[in-house]
Amino acid sequence: MKIAFFSLRKFDELELAAEYGKKYGIDFVWTGEYPNKENLKLAQGCDAVSIVPCEFTDEYIDILSKYGVKYILARSIGYDHIPIDYAKEKGFKISSVTYPPECVANYAIMLMLMAARKIKQIMLRANCQDYSLRGKMGKEISDCTIGIIGTGNIGSCVIKHLSGFGAKILAYNKFGENPEIKQYAEYTDLETLYKNSDIISLHVASNKETYHMINDDSISKMKDGVIIINTARGTLIDSASLIKAIKTGKISAAGLDVIENESGLYYYNRSCDVLDNNELAVLSSFPNVVVTPHTAFYTETTVRNMVEKTFQSLWNYQNNMSNPYDVK
Repeated sequence: MKIAFFSLRKFDELELAAEYGKKYGIDFVWTGEYPNKENLKLAQGCDAVSIVPCEFTDEYIDILSKYGVKYILARSIGYDHIPIDYAKEKGFKISSVTYPPECVANYAIMLMLMAARKIKQIMLRANCQDYSLRGKMGKEISDCTIGIIGTGNIGSCVIKHLSGFGAKILAYNKFGENPEIKQYAEYTDLETLYKNSDIISLHVASNKETYHMINDDSISKMKDGVIIINTARGTLIDSASLIKAIKTGKISAAGLDVIENESGLYYYNRSCDVLDNNELAVLSSFPNVVVTPHTAFYTETTVRNMVEKTFQSLWNYQNNMSNPYDVK
């Protein structure tokens, strides 16, 4: 069996790929480039391709099918960048990976603290030697009601870790309540969560139902001065609605590790480019908005998990074993 890795990072993933390729007896080839029509030829003779979130079109699926590739291995939890229905129609199997939820959960809490304590403004002004206090007063998250939307692995971890801060926690989960979480949080409907939360953190998947779930209507139901945290997917938030609400003060602050139109930005070096992304430019300009480039996942433990489970998925396929990472 053989994998063609695309956008494999030499500085952190390559050594792990060599380690796990040897462990599972699977060969691989690689490129640091994102997949495109020209470099997909790397996959000739391979059983699978491994990709991170990137542009991945129906045309790419057709090309890979002609090369005899049978498996698409998403080196990420999310797989919304893959045209799932078309890929399955073409006979592909698809898998994603899992990793310990602490990395994203703790990052989300960090963003809550940064937003609530106005850290961006404090640091910007300190860089200009403005050490005055006016306008820097924050709020204690211990005194806040924090709403967590989505209590899967990451959302549940956020709630458990937040419980140590003493905050009141509300939770909403479309797919039912987690009995373990009830000792830390009160489950409620979305309307109640919107109405009563000082901070709202998103931990749901990107799909048709969650697309722009944060919009003019949902924001209108929230407390004045609410803080929004998003470490999930940028498409959960209507950017225009978010920007408008920040300008009016309805939303007092935001911590965003993802934005709606980040494709083509993250994870490229665009340091000398003129970016055609008004959303990022406006949000980054606000002193009360922290924008980070989709790095909540990025820890040593997570990267190791992502690479190993890529090999595990193909090994399970090779040995006719069920694979818990398959996209159903």
